[in-house]
Amino acid sequence: MDRSIFTYIIKHTLRDQVLILLLTLVTFPLVYASLDVPKQIINKALAGKDIPEMILGYEMNQISYLLALCFLFLALVIINGALKYVLNVYRGVVGERMLRNLRLELYSRILRFPLPHFKKVSQGEIIPIITAETEPLGGFIGDAFALPAFQGGLLLTYLVFIFNQDPFLGMAAIGLYPLQMYVIPKLQRKVNALSKERVLAARRLGDKVGDSMAGIQDVHTLGTTEYERVKIASRLQNIFEIRFDIYKRKFFIKFLNNFLSKVTPFFFYSIGGYYVIQGELTLGALVAVLAAYQDLDAPWKELLKYYQTKEDVRIKYEQIVEQFSPDAMLPEHRLNEGDTRLEQLNDEIAFDRIFFSDSDASTQLEGISLKLNLRQSIALVGDNESGASELAQLICRLQNPDRGGINLFGHDLQQINEPALSHTICFVGSRSHLFAGTIRDNLLYGLHQPSAFEPYDPKIYEQTIDHDGLKLTQTPYSSLQALQDEILSLSSLFELDSDLYRFGLQQSMANAPDRELAQKLINLRFQLQKHLADAGMEDLVEPFDPERYNTNISVAENILFGSCTDQSLDINTLHLDDSLQRVLTRNKLMPVALSIGYKIAETMIELFSGLEPGNEIYERFSFISAEDLPEYQELVSKYPQDKVETLPKDSQEKLLALFMKLIPARHRLGLVDDAIQQALVVVRKEFSDVQQGRRTLVHYRFDQFNELLSIQENILFGKLSYGKANAQQKVAEIIDQLIDEHGLREDILHYGLEYEVGTAGAKLQAATRQKLALIRAMIKQPRVMVVDQASNALDEQSEQRILSRLISSSPCSLVWVVNRQHLIPLFEHRVEMTKGQITAQH
Repeated sequence: MDRSIFTYIIKHTLRDQVLILLLTLVTFPLVYASLDVPKQIINKALAGKDIPEMILGYEMNQISYLLALCFLFLALVIINGALKYVLNVYRGVVGERMLRNLRLELYSRILRFPLPHFKKVSQGEIIPIITAETEPLGGFIGDAFALPAFQGGLLLTYLVFIFNQDPFLGMAAIGLYPLQMYVIPKLQRKVNALSKERVLAARRLGDKVGDSMAGIQDVHTLGTTEYERVKIASRLQNIFEIRFDIYKRKFFIKFLNNFLSKVTPFFFYSIGGYYVIQGELTLGALVAVLAAYQDLDAPWKELLKYYQTKEDVRIKYEQIVEQFSPDAMLPEHRLNEGDTRLEQLNDEIAFDRIFFSDSDASTQLEGISLKLNLRQSIALVGDNESGASELAQLICRLQNPDRGGINLFGHDLQQINEPALSHTICFVGSRSHLFAGTIRDNLLYGLHQPSAFEPYDPKIYEQTIDHDGLKLTQTPYSSLQALQDEILSLSSLFELDSDLYRFGLQQSMANAPDRELAQKLINLRFQLQKHLADAGMEDLVEPFDPERYNTNISVAENILFGSCTDQSLDINTLHLDDSLQRVLTRNKLMPVALSIGYKIAETMIELFSGLEPGNEIYERFSFISAEDLPEYQELVSKYPQDKVETLPKDSQEKLLALFMKLIPARHRLGLVDDAIQQALVVVRKEFSDVQQGRRTLVHYRFDQFNELLSIQENILFGKLSYGKANAQQKVAEIIDQLIDEHGLREDILHYGLEYEVGTAGAKLQAATRQKLALIRAMIKQPRVMVVDQASNALDEQSEQRILSRLISSSPCSLVWVVNRQHLIPLFEHRVEMTKGQITAQH
């Protein structure tokens, strides 16, 4: 990156800057004319002197001349305003375009960072630089040359006009400028140093916040929440003190500018007034000079502000360049240039006297010379300090040797470009990253291989993308069906299909509706109920029936009795809905609901008031959180039960919230009898009628598939009964049996691929994450797959079964870092390592 912000701007926006400057130059004569016209109005049109007889063929008198000058002034104002609008928009567009390109360039440089550098920097430092710290640069880039040219030109135009009226007044106008130009830069230098310190302090704060978030589990486990809060408070105090010092100095600069700008009119009034009295200066000229000086103040302040901004931006840019220019960055051409296929000249990986040490010198390789025949399965055997993992990373060029050379298939590894290398060899580590998105997104991630960066064009994009953002022509697969078959085949090989099936049952079909499958699932619904009835197990599930109250779901769920995407109809906030409150009142259920809510509050207070906050019993059994319990204690102690109808609205809503959470079959409080249940069924129907045309509410109907429910919920179409032994297991086994009988498992597996994995795969177990990482690599169909303990989260039996099948069936060569003894005999070639040395080969 260019070291100077101005060099960077000229390099990338020279044409735009020239056009902006040309537009700026056009405005100056118009500005001068707009200053001169008021003088002509006062001295000629109003005074009735020197009025021309004709203008553009029209006869002039004093009135018509006055109107002509006034309309001329109005035209100049409009033209000047239009030019300023065009300039401002143009500058804004140039700035935003460059800000976009700068951010992309910074991200591209992150991709070129050497891997050891990521151990020295944190996300908390890097992310704010790209997202926040670059923001001021965007505004400055558009103004870098245009603003000083425009404001400086305005200043010069005003000064020329003032000097033309009287040289002494001109000298008075600029008399204090030298003082400002000497003092302000000295003050600004200190502000610049403080600004640099503030940026570094803000980065350290972001780093610490990110660090504490990453270790939040340990923070709570070790009881150091207050310690972490104090550390953050200390860093915030440091930033406060820096900013306070900056504010004092910046506003002193502003005070000085304002004071000096207000002193100058003293000379105008005294000297100019004297000349007017002596008849050496016209009143119109003095008025014009005062108006010009009033306008002169704005560009001068803008230039001073520009100077402060320039220094601030210069510091930010220099710090960004320093942060994004680490040593040993990967060459840019290696990332995206050259052939995407590597010619195979032999079947070997050859190491020639390799020396390597990591950043902290904890692991070293010394003089490794080795040839690996890739027609065999290879195990690199050793513990974490043996150097086996480092050797595996060297094979994939994730690390670079300090000395020596590595050849892959007869090519110097350092000369192979990344597209060709990624097609040839794939690395899977024990902590391979999963990206936020679905399982499918992660499995197909490695197939996204654009040949080069191209600006986004929707039309071109839509024409060339076949599925899921993939260009199938650039993948090893001839069709989408072939790709899907490979995913399912690998899922079976790595024993992921059971997880996918479970995830699929939890998925809804809202984002990918399949009417044919939906109808088949409705048929399963009928068969499930028949199967349960035939087996005498119908009491395990209470089905959804529009004419009956379901005792295994809450009051709120019974009233809603359907699914809705409208957040205002969420079961947790339904008690706040005004239309529901009116329906309850109309059916005379509001007093009953409030009374039941009051009794629930009393019961909860009696049972849980002695427990410490954070006790898991709150989560399992209580209607009320530990934080809300004091509010209900105050409510119950302040108001008796027979006064619930007179409570304030917010207190009534608290009690109504408890009533809405009540599940009769689960809580067994005996508060909702048959009469109340029937009344709530009536409320359900009336509330549904009220929502017609207002909100999209999909009601539970036995013959209708509900796309907002999961596949399993659609099949079940009811709620498991509380208190029935092994109800969930028994019903799940029947559902699995019915799905297999009707050949629907594969369809559900496809929906399992749409399961959201969460940030870094946080919603998945470690073993599942490792399986996905291995499958993702296999989907690329590389010629060599290097695996560094990427199956250590699996149990021994599963790991051995999967690895045995992989070795016997995989078309690619396997190089596997192994530290478990039971896996070693599975490999044809074994390289044993200890403390960076090869100790044996078999």
